[in-house]
Amino acid sequence: MKRTAATVAAILAAALTGCSGQDQSPATAQKPTGPVQIDYWSWTAGVDKQVAAWNAAHPDVHVTYTNVAGDLAYDKMRAATKAGNAPCLARMDAMNTVTFAADGLLEDVGAYTAPLKDTFTQAAWNQVSPGGITVGLPQASAPNFYAYRTDLFDEYGLQVPKTWDELIATGEKAAAARKGTKIWNMAGEDPSTFVGLSWQAGATWYKAAGDHWEINFTSPATLKAADVLQRLIDHDLFSSASYADPGVWKTWDDGTTISMGTSTWQLPIYAQNFPKTAGKWALAQLPQYTGASPSTDGGFTNAVVLKGCEHPEQAVRFAAWLATDPAPVKALSDPNSGAGFFPALKDVNPYLADLAPKKMFGDVDSTRVIAQAAQTVNPTWQHGPNYATMYAEMQKLWPEVLGKKMKVTEMVNRLQQFTLDDLKAKGINATAGA
Repeated sequence: MKRTAATVAAILAAALTGCSGQDQSPATAQKPTGPVQIDYWSWTAGVDKQVAAWNAAHPDVHVTYTNVAGDLAYDKMRAATKAGNAPCLARMDAMNTVTFAADGLLEDVGAYTAPLKDTFTQAAWNQVSPGGITVGLPQASAPNFYAYRTDLFDEYGLQVPKTWDELIATGEKAAAARKGTKIWNMAGEDPSTFVGLSWQAGATWYKAAGDHWEINFTSPATLKAADVLQRLIDHDLFSSASYADPGVWKTWDDGTTISMGTSTWQLPIYAQNFPKTAGKWALAQLPQYTGASPSTDGGFTNAVVLKGCEHPEQAVRFAAWLATDPAPVKALSDPNSGAGFFPALKDVNPYLADLAPKKMFGDVDSTRVIAQAAQTVNPTWQHGPNYATMYAEMQKLWPEVLGKKMKVTEMVNRLQQFTLDDLKAKGINATAGA
């Protein structure tokens, strides 16, 4: 049976007609007579201390924290929700947020979150509002930007590339200056470079439209991204160090690869893993598409309210405190004692000072770069209800693309058909986008 309804929100799951288990507004919801108990699952470094701080200051709402670190975290959440014993609140990435919503496993808590919408960036808010419902609050943002070896750029006479065309030309010049030098790294198991290029270009692989999803992996924006990727491959401008290899960092530390796309959550890692080159790196905005407005891609972490939560209003209160109160935000954003969780807030200035390790980036004004990137994450990107399945399929095709056995355009055409077929098999109404 097709998942259809009169509103965009209804396409997320057949169960959404009953997914919003709490149909009372904040004004009419019954007030609990004693301390409310909220279970919270996460694996964010340092969040246990923030839960303790909340409990000390809020005797009316007690939060019990469970660390669910590991590859099976989302499987555990899914199983617990289906069994009716899920926590009220859980950490969840943007990809799984939409998938869980599509499967009817999240509550619509828009009545409680609406007053906070303007506190967060538009891109962050969109990730907790798939198809018009709101299933939680943003917790962290991970905008992407560019890092490069200042010493080698100087030695090879290179300028920081401002466009992708310039990056390709810079890569060719670097390879000519020292044989074997690469401008980028693309691991065989990780197609995130192409996702980022497409996101930045304004692609919308998934779009909620009325009572169905529009699927478009072959739009001009995606093909623009495909062209950049194909040239990187055809000109042999990338290394292929695997992120599964503990020694992956050597390709940058020894100068084989002289630049990369990176994000806030990774910054603390570099100071520990680049022993030879600390202080020889600088940050800049990601290269842009020629003639386009400044834009980047990013990742997001949310706190979502799982289906069956008996106290969604209180769960949202805690999530809001965790994401907006200066004390927990500062603690969790600390790259040393916290998680390096960059806030998803519009105003990030109070939290920038200690974000970029000075040992790694010297005296360069890295905070300015990070702040600008956070404000220019393209908000049009939307994850779809089978994004995780689609991404797994892309991972299968990715080695063939990097190995020059398949063109990028062939990959996107295959993903287009795969996604339509998979959604149909799942009973989700989807059509090819214009």
